[in-house]
Amino acid sequence: MIDVRVKTFLTVCSYMNFTHAAEKLHLTQPAVSQHIKYLEKYYGTTLFIREKRNLTLTPAGEILRHALEAMQNDESTIQKRIQESMTGQKTLTFGVTMTIGEYAVVPALARFIKQHPETNFHIRYGNTQVLLNALKNGSIDFAIVEGYFPTNYYHTRIYRTEEYVAVTAKNHNFAGPVRCLQDLTKECLLIRESGSGTREILTRMLALNNLSVSDFPHYVEVENIHTIVSLLKQDCGISFLYKTAVEKELQRDQLELIHLPDMKIQHDFTFLWNKGSIFSDEYERICMELQMR
Repeated sequence: MIDVRVKTFLTVCSYMNFTHAAEKLHLTQPAVSQHIKYLEKYYGTTLFIREKRNLTLTPAGEILRHALEAMQNDESTIQKRIQESMTGQKTLTFGVTMTIGEYAVVPALARFIKQHPETNFHIRYGNTQVLLNALKNGSIDFAIVEGYFPTNYYHTRIYRTEEYVAVTAKNHNFAGPVRCLQDLTKECLLIRESGSGTREILTRMLALNNLSVSDFPHYVEVENIHTIVSLLKQDCGISFLYKTAVEKELQRDQLELIHLPDMKIQHDFTFLWNKGSIFSDEYERICMELQMR
């Protein structure tokens, strides 16, 4: 059972405000302060820096926050597993990003489901940032993501590595000769929303070439990879995405790759879960099983 002082600490971390945390917990502000002082004495360090009205975590506070979040999430999983033991059914809840869920993991997932008929599955779709938040608050057990994330907070395993490409409709008429990445800034750009791993990779790639999304005269932001592919087939612009998302369209000559000498990118699809979880061995075994061909 999670100690009430731990819940107080995590609530203060969420609000970064003692008054708001006290209101959320239905405690007095002095009681909240006492809980934090107890933890600071117990761990022998300062957990928060108080400057006027601003409250921030110390490095020690950050370490404690992530450790206690993992403990809190594990406790929720333990409670769930105990209830499931009474029915003989187990439930796994995990997240996948749009590209991975729609194009990369379905065959492996189908095999895994058939091999575990006693298990129920909740599969949640979301962009990378949404799934990282879901891991943090314990609403999913693990995730497979395609974007960037702070590696010190998660246990990770590379699920697979994919090619990241520029693509457009077959026989697309470009605004001018295309010799390098910058030449594409004359085109309409079809992009995923902020928080998407596909978008983050593009943003970083453009930055390395001293470019940004704002350098494109027009763009269309879409929260669904299928819609982007459909718009590409209708010759509505160009896009940057994982090759696995357009393999069929490339084979059918509906789309074509834009070959750029200054763009050769591969990126990992990463299986991850909260660092410090007591269920780490189980999640790692699941990852290995999904990777089997």
